[in-house]
Amino acid sequence: MTAFFHRQNGALAVEQVPLARIAAEFGTPTYVYSRAALTTAYQAYAAACKGRRAHVQYAMKANSNLAVLQVFAKLGAGFDIVSGGELLRVLAAGGDPRKVVFSGVGKTEAEMELALSHDVRGFNVESIPELDRLNAVAGRVGKRARVSLRINPDVDAKTHPYISTGLKGNKFGVAFDDVMQTYRAAAALPHLEVTGIDCHIGSQITEVAPYLEALDKVLDVVEALAREGIDLEHIDVGGGLGITYDDETPPDITGFATTLLERVAERGHGHREVLFEPGRSLVGNAGALLTTVEFLKPGESKNFCIVDAAMNDLARPAMYEAYHRIEAVTPRADSAVTYDIVGPVCESGDWLGRDRALAVQPGDLLAVMSAGAYGFVMSSNYNTRGRAAEVLVDGDSVHLVRDRERPEDLFRGEHLLKA
Repeated sequence: MTAFFHRQNGALAVEQVPLARIAAEFGTPTYVYSRAALTTAYQAYAAACKGRRAHVQYAMKANSNLAVLQVFAKLGAGFDIVSGGELLRVLAAGGDPRKVVFSGVGKTEAEMELALSHDVRGFNVESIPELDRLNAVAGRVGKRARVSLRINPDVDAKTHPYISTGLKGNKFGVAFDDVMQTYRAAAALPHLEVTGIDCHIGSQITEVAPYLEALDKVLDVVEALAREGIDLEHIDVGGGLGITYDDETPPDITGFATTLLERVAERGHGHREVLFEPGRSLVGNAGALLTTVEFLKPGESKNFCIVDAAMNDLARPAMYEAYHRIEAVTPRADSAVTYDIVGPVCESGDWLGRDRALAVQPGDLLAVMSAGAYGFVMSSNYNTRGRAAEVLVDGDSVHLVRDRERPEDLFRGEHLLKA
């Protein structure tokens, strides 16, 4: 539980709004976000950056709802994007493209052209073939592309293997042994301007030590490049700071960011700008998934609580065996029963929580907590299920920020054969 998702007279509320009121007005499943939680998390990073050459680039893959982006844009955030579509979302939300960093291993020519046409801050490039493509595209459109190289420092982030990105076996970044020659190649290309260095080692990291290990390797590269006359303007330390889903104890955000900034200064690089790319730590605990109990199905070895949300709404449990706390919105005085919380999708992997003690009856509301990151953005229409509605709460005001999809929305772009 957080200060923003709390109990009022025993029932769960978000800020000043009971979750039961949201379910009654908008139905379920529905994602619910707290504007105050988004703002507080951002300000924790901003506090560390104040008075320093440092800036926050929200990693919008975590949650790309336009209203969420709008909140961060108004707070002054830049954005870390991984597709042309995400850039168009930033623009639609009122974000400044000159504060956008374009990451990702597979940028197409069309995406590069789009980003150059909007004068994005820069590109995080991950291979020599990508450098060559970007140079060719920039030359064709008469631009000079600002680039950083994302390096792979071979540092173990001690996180789930699916969300580890800084080891030799991961697809991301330039191998550490190839970094210098890749920078030399970039500096020699006529339509590129080498401006920085980037490193991102994974997600849901709950210790500072892996960051410091990676940062020291990055700074070693910065110093080696300077000796060759390649002087970088900024250091992008990536994101990946974890949140509390169960009993994790991640570092305080401001303290974490300050520790990295102090290490940069201690190594003599305080004159270079530092970029942070937080995603999960800004939005994860700012959201919950609201769902309704449909059936209780007792069994010989398992009891099942069948709800109207499913793996297509929240993929993390099925994909990563991820844990989300699940709470009854209005608790009952009945004795608790141990259930697996499952959805109606036709897959055995369709579960939201296993072995949870709950006192519930059909029609009751449950809240799947810490669902603001990698929730809606990873949802799908499997089994021809419309994606959930999204709601943002601001004090005692409730804003519908995405309509619930209807079946006709799902096959609007399909076509029957003519014969």
